[in-house]
Amino acid sequence: MINIVFLAGNSTLKRIFHDQHMEQLKQLGNVKLHNYDRPLTTEQLAEQLTNADIAITSWGCQELTGELLAHAPNLKGVLHAAGTVKGVVTPELWAKGIRVSSGAEALGLGVAETALGLTIASLKDMWRLSQYTREGGWGRTDRVTELYGIKVGVVGAGNAGRHYMKLMRNFEVERLLFDPMVTEEQAAAIGATKVSFQQLLTQSDVISIHAPALPETYRMFNDDAFGLMKDDCILINTARGSIIDEAALVQHLRRGRLFACLDVTDPEPPAVDHPFRALPNVVLLPHIAGSVNNGLYRLGAFTIADLRRLLNEETMRGEVTAAQLNTIA
Repeated sequence: MINIVFLAGNSTLKRIFHDQHMEQLKQLGNVKLHNYDRPLTTEQLAEQLTNADIAITSWGCQELTGELLAHAPNLKGVLHAAGTVKGVVTPELWAKGIRVSSGAEALGLGVAETALGLTIASLKDMWRLSQYTREGGWGRTDRVTELYGIKVGVVGAGNAGRHYMKLMRNFEVERLLFDPMVTEEQAAAIGATKVSFQQLLTQSDVISIHAPALPETYRMFNDDAFGLMKDDCILINTARGSIIDEAALVQHLRRGRLFACLDVTDPEPPAVDHPFRALPNVVLLPHIAGSVNNGLYRLGAFTIADLRRLLNEETMRGEVTAAQLNTIA
């Protein structure tokens, strides 16, 4: 049987793989456990990798350098039970023919569902109405908008962006997509209209950001971009904080022009006196859009399913190639 090793700390792994998952893994191979709760040191990683065929990584793992990989000459795959693999992979992995999988798709489902919830709650003006009624008021529904007959703009058609658009197909809204990597035909296939960034800014009633953190996306939402957006546009960011110029956004929020739902900031967390914490037209969340608590088990199930595909010599759903590193989150 194959040798399966865990390279993340047990405190992380227990949140992702429950007892049923562990039994499934034991049916697929010999599972090598360890007693380390915190991220493993280089020496501990080397010990774990000895004679490994499959390595399961997650948050807190360090790069799998050539020196570490030398301890696992039979390694066939690295399955990352987390999102981005950029902190784990090295060119040596692909040079040795080792296949890599990411759990970004599983995390993307939670991100999209969170973005949908923020979309509905914000359009309905639930945040402000809840505060108003708590203070003794009632009514004031003039700012309530239904998720109907409006334009919803999506920036980025990765895992989360695609699932968000899939969820939006349940509503009678027009879906606009900005993603330079997607053709008009591909956009149409997922139920969206491909537009330029400027068109998305000027036409959308809601804008949901699902782009990766790349040099090309750094501060792409800046003062000029905010100036093009409709008054009362709802901006949702469940992607990366670096995509938004926060100082510029604060200025537009102070003018009351926009409403923002931010699950990510740059840096995280924001300072205790940051305007995002006090402005009435901001919903600030502590980076919960992906998978939290019981939702993390979806990540474990996804990782096991990809392991089965790898063992069957099939393409993994979360397969990552060296060529994709420059375009993924």
